[in-house]
Amino acid sequence: MKHQTEDNLQSQEFIIDGASCAGCVSKIEKALKQVDGVVNASMNFAMKTAVVTGNVNAELLIKTVEQAGYHAKSSQGASDAELLNEKETADAIYYQRLMRNMIIALSLGIPLMIYSLVVGEMTVTTSSERIVWLLVGLLTMAIMYYSGKHFYRGAWSSLKNHSANMDTLIALGTGTAWLYSMVVVLAPHLVPEMARHVYFEATAMIIGLINLGLALEVKARGRTSQAIKRLIGLQPKTARVMRNDIEQDIAIEQVSIDDRVRVRPGEKIPVDGNVIEGHTTIDESMLTGEPMPIVKAAGDKVSAGTINKTGSFLFVATRIGKDTALAQIISMVKRAQNSKPPIGRLADIIAAYFVPTVMIISIVSALVWLNFGPQPAVAFAMVAATTVLIIACPCALGLATPMSVMVGIGKAAEAGVLIRNGEALQSAAKITVMVLDKTGTITLGSPKVTDVILTADYDEDTIVQLAASLESNSEHPLAAAIIESATERNLTLTKIQDFNAIAGHGIEAKIDKQQLLFGNQKLMLSKGINIEPHIDASQLLAEEAKTPMFFAIDQKLAAIIAVSDPIKDDSIAAIKRLQKNAIRVIMLTGDNRATAKAIALKAGITEFFAELLPEDKVKKIIELQMANEIVGMTGDGINDAPALAMADVGFAIGTGTDVAIESADIALMRGSLHGLADAIAVSKATISNIKQNLVGAFIYNVAGIPFAAGVLYPFFGLLLSPVIAGAAMAFSSLTVVTNANRLRLFKAQEH
Repeated sequence: MKHQTEDNLQSQEFIIDGASCAGCVSKIEKALKQVDGVVNASMNFAMKTAVVTGNVNAELLIKTVEQAGYHAKSSQGASDAELLNEKETADAIYYQRLMRNMIIALSLGIPLMIYSLVVGEMTVTTSSERIVWLLVGLLTMAIMYYSGKHFYRGAWSSLKNHSANMDTLIALGTGTAWLYSMVVVLAPHLVPEMARHVYFEATAMIIGLINLGLALEVKARGRTSQAIKRLIGLQPKTARVMRNDIEQDIAIEQVSIDDRVRVRPGEKIPVDGNVIEGHTTIDESMLTGEPMPIVKAAGDKVSAGTINKTGSFLFVATRIGKDTALAQIISMVKRAQNSKPPIGRLADIIAAYFVPTVMIISIVSALVWLNFGPQPAVAFAMVAATTVLIIACPCALGLATPMSVMVGIGKAAEAGVLIRNGEALQSAAKITVMVLDKTGTITLGSPKVTDVILTADYDEDTIVQLAASLESNSEHPLAAAIIESATERNLTLTKIQDFNAIAGHGIEAKIDKQQLLFGNQKLMLSKGINIEPHIDASQLLAEEAKTPMFFAIDQKLAAIIAVSDPIKDDSIAAIKRLQKNAIRVIMLTGDNRATAKAIALKAGITEFFAELLPEDKVKKIIELQMANEIVGMTGDGINDAPALAMADVGFAIGTGTDVAIESADIALMRGSLHGLADAIAVSKATISNIKQNLVGAFIYNVAGIPFAAGVLYPFFGLLLSPVIAGAAMAFSSLTVVTNANRLRLFKAQEH
């Protein structure tokens, strides 16, 4: 069973600077998790942010990150738009710096490479050559300082904290190549004549190429936050508020609850509220994924960020600022993008051990060349050790998961599917059984009274009035149908006493000393009410997909009230989509068996269980899990909360304003079951993309090491150049980022 205790704790976001690879991520998360009071800490390497859950002082957390060798800044108090703008500005400055570093480094590295290809070996044999190469060496050192100092600072910081990261590998690799070359120039007698070769071009080229790779990665990484940008862009800057009967434009921050707000055609709705005047249609597609505009009139709810299409209307503000549905969605998407699926946490663990392992392999490969390699063994050992260090930088490994998660979560949000965390994202791809509640999930959830069959000496209006009075305290969808029927008949509800809701059965109460019971067959039998003569009539109603409810007054059956809740227009097609994807669909309902059977047949569901109490639904889910099924549960997020919590993945189905975000792992913003199939399709595509990235990055790192160490030399006389390793390492990260961005083109097909 899933636990959601973290939801009640404070979450703080920090902007992290200085993290260069997945090893850094693991180290930062480990340091934060060791702070007393921290329940969870998760860093998003792609966004360079960390989210910490727990009631802990922000200054202490910042100090902890700094002690680990990095820099942190709290994002507390800043709006989402301000944070995004700040990040984009910082990324733009960082990109320009990286490109400048790349140009300066390659301005020396490329001529040296061309020289080595045209003229030949860059060896030191004469005094004049020593002077020339000394000048080149000093120029290379200047480039190492100007274009590569961030690598060396990062490596030094890691060394002080007794750890290693990507910067360590780059600093060791380029530093070794430069130091070896300077020894050749300054003290050639210490090196065998055959090994007097300088590698300044390798140092300059590696620094230049890795800066280029990082710059391209920053550029591509910016595209992954498109979903958040679009959601933030939905928030208008001003609102037209009526105060003292005068309309005035004010900043969105100045809108208060209960303010009357005017919206004209084509304008965005500034805050959540209830319509009090006017009639219009509203485009809610960016919020719910629903393409058709929704008709709104007095009494209907409207949501911030949606677009008014036709008429002008007036509404009362009910939720403002961070309480609006849009603000909650933005917060949820950001939180989900920062989370990690289990497959990503595994990659972080591997990366934490990867860098030290690579350093050991580098030393071992150098020793093998020194002891068993041909002459010049020293040069070969240096080249092999440097190439191993450079090619194995786990930058791509660190980006593999967060890049895909960010794009996938954002893509789902655009379709009106809010995935709450990385674990739900991964689990949804594995679902084998989808359990559906009936009312409000398969059906519209807005039932109507169709029949009132009298079984005693009462008139219909009296029965409907008493039943509606009884249901006035209930939140069940069927209760709304009874009350609506009473309203249509202009009946006045009566005050009730001793109200008692009996879970899974119905309700009981008193009105004017009359003992009233209203519910299903189980309730009547448990209270000793004789319904035997009317069982057949109730059965016929149920076979017509109507829900028969028994109404008793003073221990005698007075009427059967039938309510019909029609199946949603697209439920049948959506269920077929799930079944085509080899997902077993089961319906669970508290309704009677005959009605359940009629609905199941219409919906194309062969497995259903009726007359279930909330705890019975939980038991059914446990039974399925015991049979090794991965179970998804879809309900309204409130009545089905126990079952949603027990399922491997809980889906709350609802609308943009009242979606039960806290009840489920995945919230569907529109009422269509197509959202389920869309969520699973996005989940599968994202997990597949993560696996491609991880396999590609890991195989690249692991498979590249033997070639870098020189495994091909005994057979083909080939030894990989450190420059080639640097280029490959830089572009491997770009490949991962580009592959993740392919998800932005993904479209779930509704058929």
